[in-house]
Amino acid sequence: MKKAIWLAVALLTGTQVWSQDQDFRNYVEKYKDIAVREMERAGIPASIKLAQGLLESNAGKSPLARHANNHFGIKCGNDWKGKTYKQEDDEYDANGKLVKSCFRVYKSDEASFVAHSEFLRDPLKTNRYGFLFLIDPTDYKRWAHGLKRAGYATSATYPEKLISLIERYELYKYDRVSTIDFETPAEEVMVGILSVNDVKYVISDSSETLADIARRTDVSLRSLLHYNEHIVDEGKAIPSGTKVFLQPKRNSYRGRQTWHYVKTGENMRDISMNYALNLVKLYKRNRMTLGTEPAVNERVKLRGSKVKNRPRLSTEGAVPTPVPDQMPKDKDVDGLLEMEVEGNNTTTKPKDTYNSPPVEVEPEPKLPVITPQKPPATPKTEPAPDQPVTPPVKEDPFNETEATPEKPPVTPETTQPDITPQYHTVIKGDTLWNISQRYGTSVDELRRLNNLANNNIQLGQRLRVK
Repeated sequence: MKKAIWLAVALLTGTQVWSQDQDFRNYVEKYKDIAVREMERAGIPASIKLAQGLLESNAGKSPLARHANNHFGIKCGNDWKGKTYKQEDDEYDANGKLVKSCFRVYKSDEASFVAHSEFLRDPLKTNRYGFLFLIDPTDYKRWAHGLKRAGYATSATYPEKLISLIERYELYKYDRVSTIDFETPAEEVMVGILSVNDVKYVISDSSETLADIARRTDVSLRSLLHYNEHIVDEGKAIPSGTKVFLQPKRNSYRGRQTWHYVKTGENMRDISMNYALNLVKLYKRNRMTLGTEPAVNERVKLRGSKVKNRPRLSTEGAVPTPVPDQMPKDKDVDGLLEMEVEGNNTTTKPKDTYNSPPVEVEPEPKLPVITPQKPPATPKTEPAPDQPVTPPVKEDPFNETEATPEKPPVTPETTQPDITPQYHTVIKGDTLWNISQRYGTSVDELRRLNNLANNNIQLGQRLRVK
């Protein structure tokens, strides 16, 4: 009888352990994309964020996570103006009686993940959490102990719990993943339903038609045709790797990014697909006519009000050279002037050049030459060893004694655009990845140019981008 009881207890315990393990794995699968995106945006390791979410919310099953979408136990604080949820935690009144603590309520699970990043990055908490962002983002052990030292949790074994979860579920592998891997999924993640801008989509397999996708996703064929204007024939095979949306695309982007910088070969439909944005609304927000395309490096607005001036179109040719008398010195033309100033602020230029390309700058007009046959005088320099000295065409009336010109002519060596460094000043929401996209470079190149040991950057930091 005792053996039977012990066997039953063992079976029950094993079943509970297996069930909990499965819940934890499902949680990681559900939120790993958000954790990676936040890692690149805010600099918090994805492994740490996932482990904290698992531990604080019991894999999303805690009352706080279920009723308040609060996965990280973030309390109200004095500056919280939103909805609240109260439950007993670790606060006591003057008589030593446990009282209910106030916790923040979020609109969605993803909002909780973003708020966790902002909580740690809050400039008012720099003295408390700022040192964490100096730690290598792949060193999850130091991050775990750093959170305990900063007072994030009161448990004496908090670091060991996080490390155990990270190693048990191999969460460290997400610290080396890029959001690009989720925007353009690899074969191992090309099955199942993904999401961008809160819009669900799938990636088409080889030789798959829209009708096939309708059957495997249980979404009507008529709806899929409506959601995917780029697909017109439901019976024709869709190119492998194509995004097929299962919901209507949004009118505006719900992420923090406001602008998209157009890359070579990219058009408005590509931008609409990448951000799950309604194509017609995207055109209207940027005051563009349907069918027109923006020029390379122009900015396309993703959310918010309409732009004052539409982007330059690909059919409008190169940008004309600015005329000093017509271009204000300090006016920021839709944010572009600031970028150009940042890119040229180490080069000394005449006051009225307005950052126009160096090759376009013309020297000041010279006084009329008395003898047209005589070539313009140049400062005396020693001839190159292998270059013969050309005798003067006519005897110099000034006995070959030349005064130093007040303004030496501009030479090609002083106006080489390729060697002029460009800089960018970090603003709120910037990451190395979105900066690299803006300037057409890579994260590795930015790190090399600025001698960065990791991907962490700070507000106001000046980065060389070219």
